[in-house]
Amino acid sequence: MSFGDSKAIISNQPGIHESLANIVNKHLNTEFQKPISLHTKQAFAEIDAKVKAFNGPIILDSCCGVGQSTRIIAKQNPCALVIGVDKSANRISRNVDDSWQVDNYQLVRADLNDFYRLVVAANWNVDKHFILYPNPWPKSKHVKRRWHGSAVFPFIIKVGKSLELRSNWSLYLEEFQSALALAGIESELTELEQAQPLTPFEAKYQGSGQQCWSLSAKL
Repeated sequence: MSFGDSKAIISNQPGIHESLANIVNKHLNTEFQKPISLHTKQAFAEIDAKVKAFNGPIILDSCCGVGQSTRIIAKQNPCALVIGVDKSANRISRNVDDSWQVDNYQLVRADLNDFYRLVVAANWNVDKHFILYPNPWPKSKHVKRRWHGSAVFPFIIKVGKSLELRSNWSLYLEEFQSALALAGIESELTELEQAQPLTPFEAKYQGSGQQCWSLSAKL
């Protein structure tokens, strides 16, 4: 399969957004009061019961799409329960036949803006949290739609003992790193070497010769 038509990120933003610090500090010091959607409450209640009954590491795979990354991570961590979350019912329910079919994962359709808050309230003991190739929202005016610019950012950094993000747009991760620093969290940004791709996006980026990066933090 050829992935040569994968496009690089194009943005009108040359560097870290000038308003990022103000946005992040506001969210760090303001209570997030958005009502939690009913469908996410119901989805969380079902998976929460499984988490409480599970005696082993919990790994969260956010924005999991069709769940390829969830299955790969589950195969790499056979003693863990790996939970993939995506807002799209179409992606979550898609029947994907691949070589990573395992039993130790669950896919959940939920709004992560709500799901993160429920995870924190339930005090889940998440071992590792992945956010792989999130929508970059590359236009400068959309900075608040990026995870580090959103009101749920203070909850994201309370989920898991460690966090890993990957992106083919280094500026996204540089901004996230700056947001982490504002919250007093150190992180490491590195070039991602050629390895088994975790997501279909990563496979496309590798196939078209794009450099990808990884941001890792201990929480």
